[in-house]
Amino acid sequence: MKGKGPAAVALATALLSLLILLARRVQRMRADPTALPYDQRLWAEFPRPLVPRARLRKVLRPRAGLRILEVGPGTGYYSLHTAGWLLPGGTLEILDVQQDMLDHTMRRASAQGAQNIIPTQGDAQELPYGDNTFESAYLVATLGEIPNKVAALKELRRVLKPGGRLVVGEGQPDPHMIRFKTLQGLAETAGFSFEERVGGPLGYFASFKG
Repeated sequence: MKGKGPAAVALATALLSLLILLARRVQRMRADPTALPYDQRLWAEFPRPLVPRARLRKVLRPRAGLRILEVGPGTGYYSLHTAGWLLPGGTLEILDVQQDMLDHTMRRASAQGAQNIIPTQGDAQELPYGDNTFESAYLVATLGEIPNKVAALKELRRVLKPGGRLVVGEGQPDPHMIRFKTLQGLAETAGFSFEERVGGPLGYFASFKG
């Protein structure tokens, strides 16, 4: 780097190495879908301007008294708000493969006085609920982490009541982000029909009817 001192060269080299490591990590994560480990939960706390809560509410259309399922709540970024949208009389059930994530969300719910959240540990590919249980279901930045996505979508269709709504949110910088056309194909394979999409290629919510 002509005209640059040793410190600038060292910094540029370090940044390039970091970018290469991040790119390799993203490639590995895409090749081997897994849930975000609890010890990396800080990533789940960052603001999500491309998939904001207000946009989720617009597409999900929650109202008092409904029973809704959230798959992959993480630390409760959406859960605590959704639970409030269902009052009075509604229930939000949250399912996560990691008990630590559920415990974290429930501690936050308790601190905020939210009493209408029910946690269950389980696998999205084999949902532990009966047929026709929920009016709606949603998952944000989660479907890409599930190895058998069609199996998970078929399970969601099974637990939704006839005509129930499924909302899927996807956005950058999630390394497992699913592009809309891919999602639409997966959902239709699972028996859903496309309803609407809000957002662009970098972040969107899409709703489907069962």
